[in-house]
Amino acid sequence: MLEGNYLTENRFLLEAEVRRHAEAIGQGDALNDVVLHPGKSNRMIEFELYIEGQFVCSQKADGLIVATPTGSTAYALSAGGPIMHPKLDAMVIVPMYPHTLSSRPIVVDGNSELKIVVSKDLQLYPQVSCDGQNHFTCAPGDTITVRKKPQKLCLIHPLDHNYYEICRTKLGWGSRLGGGSD
Repeated sequence: MLEGNYLTENRFLLEAEVRRHAEAIGQGDALNDVVLHPGKSNRMIEFELYIEGQFVCSQKADGLIVATPTGSTAYALSAGGPIMHPKLDAMVIVPMYPHTLSSRPIVVDGNSELKIVVSKDLQLYPQVSCDGQNHFTCAPGDTITVRKKPQKLCLIHPLDHNYYEICRTKLGWGSRLGGGSD
């Protein structure tokens, strides 16, 4: 690799901003995911979701995960989200244990701007985390904006890098029938 024998791959990052009364109170970046969760409480969170300024739904759930394709095989996958190929320009929005059977993950364009509005009637103060770090405490009525960060992350891989082989290994997918070669 030091001799230049490698493949490069660009991945996009997410940026999240928490606003209270139009004032920014926290900001963080994520390669994998931005998560709204109840923190130390075991109570459900109520929030509204907007995509590109359009109301999508109001929801009661244990939280909400917004993941990149890179993060789709992490926390979002364990919450029932789809696996997205890393070259996709998309985000997945995965409700965590929603209080309705009709709530499902949704994949949206990677350039979408998401707004999550914490219910003003909420009795607890949920948290936002970016890749499990940068925890910000939200208050009822706060708005969390999630969008693609302008800067990208450039990864380098060995020349024999194979995304599907990594999935087979890490996720326990079956091998080829008859023992054929890759």
